[in-house]
Formats: sequence, C-alpha cells, structure tokens
Amino acid sequence: MRLFHGTDNAKIARPTVLTLGVFDGLHLGHQLVMRTVVERAHALGAVPTVITFDPHPRAVLHPESAPPLLQTFDQKVEALGVLGIEQAIVVRFTRAFAEVRAEDFLHDVVFERLHAREVYLGKGFAFGHNREGNIELLKRVSRELGFHAEEVPEVQLRGRRVSSSLIRQLLLDGRVNLARRMLGRPYGVEGRVVRGMERGRTLGFPTANLRPQNRVIPRRGVYVTATLIEGSWRRSITNIGTRPTFERDAEPSLETFVINWQGDLYGDVVRVRFLHRLREEKKFGGVEDLKRQINYDLRRAQRYFETGGVRRSLAII
Repeated sequence: MRLFHGTDNAKIARPTVLTLGVFDGLHLGHQLVMRTVVERAHALGAVPTVITFDPHPRAVLHPESAPPLLQTFDQKVEALGVLGIEQAIVVRFTRAFAEVRAEDFLHDVVFERLHAREVYLGKGFAFGHNREGNIELLKRVSRELGFHAEEVPEVQLRGRRVSSSLIRQLLLDGRVNLARRMLGRPYGVEGRVVRGMERGRTLGFPTANLRPQNRVIPRRGVYVTATLIEGSWRRSITNIGTRPTFERDAEPSLETFVINWQGDLYGDVVRVRFLHRLREEKKFGGVEDLKRQINYDLRRAQRYFETGGVRRSLAII
C-alpha cells in the first residue's frame, strides 16, 4: 500500500474511489465502508483510497476529552492494507487545518488532486471547519463537480450501533468476547517484552512481560489469549494486573504465559490477542494456592481452545 504524509504529495494520474475519517479500530462499521470503497474502485478501475487524520482531531481541539486509541498508527495502516486499500493519505491535523472549509478541501484535494470518481462517508461522520462537511454538503458539492457521493449505513450488533467508543468501554469492562464480535477479530495489543521480577519462572510458569504500545488495555484479570511468535499464533493465558499476592501498590503489568513453548522473547515485539476472560485478578494466601489456580486457569484455557471453530479461526498450534 502506498502511504502519503500530507496532501501535497498525493496527486496521482489515476482516478480514485475514496473515503475519509479517523477509523480507529477498523471495526465492522469501518470495514463496511472499506469494502464499499474497494468494490467500487475495482468496478471503475480506480484506486481504493483512504484519507485519514493524525493525531485524532479531538486530541488537538479538545484534548481533555480525547479518546485513547484502539490502534497505533502503524497497526491502522497495516489493517487498511489487509482490507484492500491501496493508498492512504495521512493529513496532519492541526488547529490551522481545522479552519479549512470542507468545500475547499473537497475541491482542492478530493477532486483536483485525487481525481475522485466516488466518495463514501461513514454514517454521521463530518469534517472541515465547524464539522460543516456532512453528507448533505458532500452530495451538493459532488453534483457541482461531477463525482458521486454516498453515505454508508451504520452496522448494528445486538441492537447497538458498532462504534469505537462502545468497543473501548467493552474492553475496559473486560467484555472481550463482545468487543471481538464488533471488531470482527479479537482485540490485540502489541509491545516489547521487557524483564520483570521473573516470579513466573520460579513458579514454573515463565511469562513474557509486555510493555504495550496500545493505550486501551482490557480490564484487570486473567484472559485466554493468542500470542504471535515466529509467525504462528500460539495458545497462551495473560494476566493484567498488579500481582497482589506478591506486591502492594505495584504498577499494572501485562504478563503472558505461552503454553507448550520455550524460548527467549526479551527485546522482541510481540502481539497478544484477547479471546476470553477467565476471572478477576485476586490475592492468594500463598504460592501454592496461586500455583493451583494457575493450573486450573490453564485447564480452562485448553478447553476453550478445543471448542469448535476457535482453533481453525486463529490457526493456533
């Protein structure tokens, strides 16, 4: 996928079919927008294109209420490529850019530089000065300039609109199963493995201490997870918490035990996907009580991995 930072470098000869938005998480609603763009671009012989903004507009305009993002920038770009987007234009969002009129942006960038044949917006998305760039303005400008514009309907699950804000709350509540359904994939974090206290090793369950790059971390507790090692998703369980059996007032950590695997991950960047929540983190009376609980958690995790479809869907060994 071609990646352009700024609109000045994004002028191309071929026409485009495009969408624009933040697209944090690339959930089922975003995926419907991307499928529409890709399918229409292929039908027209155009380039499926995304215009996105970095940082999040609210981080610039209203930093006190800016949401923590579900994905890092690199994760989002990678996911756009997986969805079939061939070109992404990253607009650096600043207060000066926030003053640009939506109509001017559509004329100068979308039409003149990107030669848009069709433009699709997710339902309710607005852009430009004072968020004036809604679907009504887009359709009016498209008629004047000669391209097609349309709003993509929202996606609902269990009667609720799929949204990035709802998924964030589900994760903070530990409801990773429902978050997975809204994302269309398990929620995952990525980070570098760092050295910890190595208590897991002394207990017979060596863990990888992850320093996550993602800002949204599921609620404290123990989870069935999948960990990407050497190109394969491997069975694992992950604890998010403060290790209350051993420490008081410790910083929260993310520790993953990879089942039936031995190796040194220190310094590596790994990915962990959250599949199912087993329990809350709790304080045990001693080491033996903790070891019994870990063994019980492992048995429950193994049963989970043997349920229909889980192994096939994640290609876990």
